[in-house]
This record gives sequence, C-alpha cells and structure tokens, in this order.
Amino acid sequence: MKLEKITLHHLRMPLVAHFETSFGRVFDRDGILITMYAEGLVGYGECAADRDPGYGYETSGTAWHILTEFIIPAVQGKNVESIADLRALMKSIKGHEMAKAGVEMALWDLLGKKAGKSLQTLLGGTKPKVDVGVSVGLQDTPDELLHVVEDYLKLGYRRVKLKIKPGRDVGDVRIIREAFPELKLQVDANSAYTLETADALLPLDELNLLLIEQPLAQDDLWDHHKLQKEFKTPLCLDESIISLRHARQAIEMKSCGIVNIKAGRVGGLSEGVAIHDLCAENNIPVWCGGMLETGIGRASNLAIASLPNFTLPGDISATERYYHEDITNETFTLNADSTIDVPTGVGLGVTLNKAAVKKYTIRQYP
Repeated sequence: MKLEKITLHHLRMPLVAHFETSFGRVFDRDGILITMYAEGLVGYGECAADRDPGYGYETSGTAWHILTEFIIPAVQGKNVESIADLRALMKSIKGHEMAKAGVEMALWDLLGKKAGKSLQTLLGGTKPKVDVGVSVGLQDTPDELLHVVEDYLKLGYRRVKLKIKPGRDVGDVRIIREAFPELKLQVDANSAYTLETADALLPLDELNLLLIEQPLAQDDLWDHHKLQKEFKTPLCLDESIISLRHARQAIEMKSCGIVNIKAGRVGGLSEGVAIHDLCAENNIPVWCGGMLETGIGRASNLAIASLPNFTLPGDISATERYYHEDITNETFTLNADSTIDVPTGVGLGVTLNKAAVKKYTIRQYP
C-alpha cells in the first residue's frame, strides 16, 4: 500500500502530578503524534521522546528534526507492504530509535486495520489482560513517599516501582518494605550510580525486591556484568538494551537477569518482539516499561505485553494515573486484580480525541 501522507502533532500535556526521577522533575509531558494515511485508512503512532535528554539522547526536538527532514521524506509516497519494507526504507538513518518506533507503530495500526485484526493478534500476543504496576517518582520526604504508595495500593495496584538516586535509595526502600512486607516491590536508578558508588545499594539485597533496574550507565554492559555478581537480586537492564544485538550481548555477558522492553527505545514493536523471543529462549523474564505515553502508546504497550514471556507486571498504569484528559477517546482502567485489559479492536484499538489533540498541540507538520 502506498503511504500517501504523514502528519505530525507535537503535543505538550500536563500530568496529573509531577514525576521525578534521578535525572529531574517534570510537570508536563511532550510527545509526537504521528498520523499515517493509506488506502482510505488512518494509522496512529506515538514517538515517546520527551522534551529533555535525561532518559536518552533523543528529545521531542531531535525527533521532530529527524522525522521531518529524513524519515518522512524517505517513506512518504512509497509502497510499503510490511514492517520489513518500512524498516528497509529507514535503514540508512542511524540511531533515533524513538522517532523510527513512532512511525513503525503507525504502520502497525494501518496493517491491523487493513487486515481487520488487532495489534495483539498481529504481534502474537495471547493474554486478554496484562499484569501492571505503578512507577512512583521521588518524593520530597520519605513520609510523603509512604503516603503516595499507600494511596496507589488503595487504588488496587499490587506492584510498585520506586525511583531511587544516591542519598535517596536504601532508606526510602526500607521504609516501604517495612510498611508492606508482602508487596511486589522493585527499584529503578536510571543510571544514577557508578561501579564504585553502587556498593551503597548492597543492603537492597535484604529487602526481597523483584529487581534493581539500570543502576549503572546506559552504555555500560560490562560493568553491569561485574555488579550483578555482587547481588543476589537480579539486575534489570532498560536504557542499555537498545537493540536485539545489545540484548544478546547482555545475556552472553550475564549482565542482567531481567530485561525491560520499551518498543520506543529499541526502534519499534518488531525489534521489541525479537528481544522478547531471544530472552524467552534464554530463560530471561521480560516486562514492559512505560514512558508516560498517551492512550496511543499505552494501547501499543498493552499489545506487546500480552506476549507470553512478559511475566512481570509492566509500567502500564491506568490513564487517570497520568492524565485528566487523554488524546484517545478510550481510557484504560485498572481491574481489581491489578491488570488492564488489552484492546481487541482492529489495529491499536483506539480512536483519536481530535479536540484534545488540538488543545495540546504546540506545533504541527506539514
């Protein structure tokens, strides 16, 4: 099918509450809505790159540049029958995986609509609902953190991830563990430590955590290999896994025991599925991370998280966790068993709230 037209909306959406990690505090969230037209059908994708280069080098600004100057000229007007065709057209563009992933997501949506199948079916997912948890950002005090966690547990979340950084790590986590001895609990450092300073995290081994996520630098598989030897708690790699090749290397080095799969980070759903399959072959559990996505990206995350080796709860919280108003007409709600239903409609299974898109757009292309 011929990709007749691609448009972009740069969105800036206020969060329900600020979200703080080791690399800063945000009050609103940038993202890029990608709309793809072909054969009378419309597909939607989301580039999850944020305004600031804290999580990775990509930002909404760099993604806009790459999309408008390179990716859209490379694919618009071309005949594309498969995801492989699209990836081939973008192959000469190095890096910028989040920008590529957003375009790929839009094509998946189109392919699903053309075939009359859900994204879940196209990807090979089987679970009708996905176990989820909530990611809790750094709070001003440990007491505030405790209250925030209590509130999420009252809402029905059964797994909590705590953001940590030097000086706000073991003490915070111990308070939560002592208050909730049976809670499924994990932590995420977002690369805030070095091999030398990570010794401060060793007491976490006593707190019965599911995992310790990305303690060291995003480009450092080898030091994670060294650090994993010091812990009985499995390390989980997030930022370090940017492709199937990096996943293979991490597994061969024994750099982690668990992998966080974010389709945006690795260049698209197709690469995410490939990493899932590789990890399954090597008995490495995976789970789906979140990037504060709108309903577009959240629908995509739920679809991929329904694959069988996603055995740990994902960071795919209910819509109300992040936004008072989303850009999809459909919202995602938490079930009583700490799960969210996977969309079953064709493609992504969501429709666009055009009024909300207009409200939150700060620029558009063309």
